[in-house]
Amino acid sequence: MQNVIKKVVILGGGTAGWLSAALLKKVIGSNIEVEVVESDTIGTVGVGEATIPPIRLVNRVLGIDEADFLRETKATMKLAIRFENWKTQGEHYYHTFGAPGKSVAFCHFHHFWKRAKSLGYDSDLWSYDLNYLAAVEGKFAQINSKDPIVELPFAYHFDAGLYAAYLRKLSESMGVVRSEGTVIEVQQHNNGDIDALTLNNGQVVRGDLFIDCSGFKGLLIQQKLGVGLDDWSHLLPCDSAVAIPSERHTTTAPFTRSIAHSAGWQWRIPLQHRNGNGHVFCSRYLSDDEATHVLMNNLDTKPLADPRVIKFTTGRRRKQWHKNVIAIGLSSGFLEPLESTSIHLIQSAIVRLIQLFPHAGIHRSAQDEFNQQSELEYVQIRDFLVLHYYLNERSKDAFWRDMRQIELPASLAHKIALFKQTGKLFREQNDLFLESSWLQVMLGQGIEPNDHHPIANAMPKQQLFDMLQSVKRVKDEPLQKLPMHDRYIDNLINRVK
Repeated sequence: MQNVIKKVVILGGGTAGWLSAALLKKVIGSNIEVEVVESDTIGTVGVGEATIPPIRLVNRVLGIDEADFLRETKATMKLAIRFENWKTQGEHYYHTFGAPGKSVAFCHFHHFWKRAKSLGYDSDLWSYDLNYLAAVEGKFAQINSKDPIVELPFAYHFDAGLYAAYLRKLSESMGVVRSEGTVIEVQQHNNGDIDALTLNNGQVVRGDLFIDCSGFKGLLIQQKLGVGLDDWSHLLPCDSAVAIPSERHTTTAPFTRSIAHSAGWQWRIPLQHRNGNGHVFCSRYLSDDEATHVLMNNLDTKPLADPRVIKFTTGRRRKQWHKNVIAIGLSSGFLEPLESTSIHLIQSAIVRLIQLFPHAGIHRSAQDEFNQQSELEYVQIRDFLVLHYYLNERSKDAFWRDMRQIELPASLAHKIALFKQTGKLFREQNDLFLESSWLQVMLGQGIEPNDHHPIANAMPKQQLFDMLQSVKRVKDEPLQKLPMHDRYIDNLINRVK
């Protein structure tokens, strides 16, 4: 006999805990009780300050007003990531949320661009991407158009601590209960399910379903249930990061910067009130002190605190839903924030849980589906991250030379070979990253396809050139009307409610 799920207990706050609470309460509502157990004495990692566009849908579901959200979280807009020094020292490219040009049936735009290039037409693929054009100009505004050629998809940079506080306030207004305290004992039923958490103040918190948002330690999913970890350090060997906030720039760019260094990379995330900075590195090639020195010597603005070092292992829990525990956030696994996927993995796990919510009791089939989808998502993101490292031409640093020698997963090796030989890209089932994302990184990291689709050959040379010029004009036209990024934010957050 399965037990009806009446109460969900979430262990841990931060973005993972409070976003879980807010979405569960908003979507499932009065059908369940939701209680968050967290301690003010336990900090959060809190460096996941850059996001990708699906967060806008989550905010809409929660009924969040964008102007209020920007004010409370000190957010800015994000159109792209600028990758610097990744291919070689001194070179850069952008991975935007947009797409170059306009594709036709059965053939992506870059095939037409590739053929034109072979005929002597000199143009940069990114010049057909409105996101790129706006990012370089430092401009932004929401564009409401039914024509995808002039869409401007975007996400946010924000203060993760302020975002968690914002979500907590929202959750508590919907009836979520918060209990302060640290867990000193985890009680289990005879079948191994979690029954209750005993806190250091003597409080006992019982539940039917538990969400583990306890961070890297995985207090429930790992320390109590011992599901194990698939370690991916052989593919993504960076195992440390040093993070520090610094003063804001006089202007805030609408993109994240990712700057490659000798044994890893540095992030720079512009917020309204400060910059977020960090250096992800591999401790086999660089000590903590050396990595800190690299970061401090490459800050653009004055530091606002002391640097802190974070240690991690890249990988995923072998089961992210086991018995009556679901791991969400860092307790479920870790992939470095190279493509700003940390907060997205929280969102997608919660959405997956809501879709499979065991209101009439936990069934093995639902657990298996959750775990299968989670594994596929992690693997696909992992492969996309590996792509950046593997496709490098840096010769001076041992770390980067070694990254060119890793044994690629078969799925990634196939995708690279297919694009190199034919210029073709196909999106795999539920892949977070569209063909345009794979295209930008592959081209940006130096792969020039040997061929283009034969559909592009059907257009006469001059017609092809005219088409490219026409697309460029269409992409350029909205740019003149866009305000500067800071002006847009100021106007939005200062508007009268």
